[in-house]
Amino acid sequence: MTTDNHLPEDAAADANEPTAADLNPEIKIADLERRLADMSDAYMRAKAEVENTRRRADEDIAKARKFAVEGFAEAMLPVMDSLDGAIATPGAAVEVVLEGVHATRRQLASALERNKVVEINPAAGAKFDPHQHQAISVVPAEQEANTVVAVLQKGFLIADRVLRPALVTVTAPK
Repeated sequence: MTTDNHLPEDAAADANEPTAADLNPEIKIADLERRLADMSDAYMRAKAEVENTRRRADEDIAKARKFAVEGFAEAMLPVMDSLDGAIATPGAAVEVVLEGVHATRRQLASALERNKVVEINPAAGAKFDPHQHQAISVVPAEQEANTVVAVLQKGFLIADRVLRPALVTVTAPK
């Protein structure tokens, strides 16, 4: 009779019996060589896949760099067409040309906005921000110190990064 902690006598005898591979070392070596060949093949396939993935990623990065401005350039083409149209009509009245310039500026502003280029144009009295504004001069004024008095040139952000700071005049400390 057996207990739960021990194997039956027949099972213990089966576990201790040598296998064909144990009796014949040549079979064991052949089995190990087959397993080594399988693992080597799997390793080489994985290595090739990694290299292919790396190569495709490098190609994608190169294409992204090469064509990074494609969308922006595409947005600028209507602006170029409008300017060419203005040049093609040299005898146009000043009012017509001015209307065309305003329309072209709207096209340009729209193209910049679609490409995440945003104006920095602080209102008078706005707090001076050295991250977005560049103080050109300091003037005495009645408003609070270190606030914008006038914008001399608008600045621009592109995706929250300053492309060009706004050139401003600020109030002097009192």
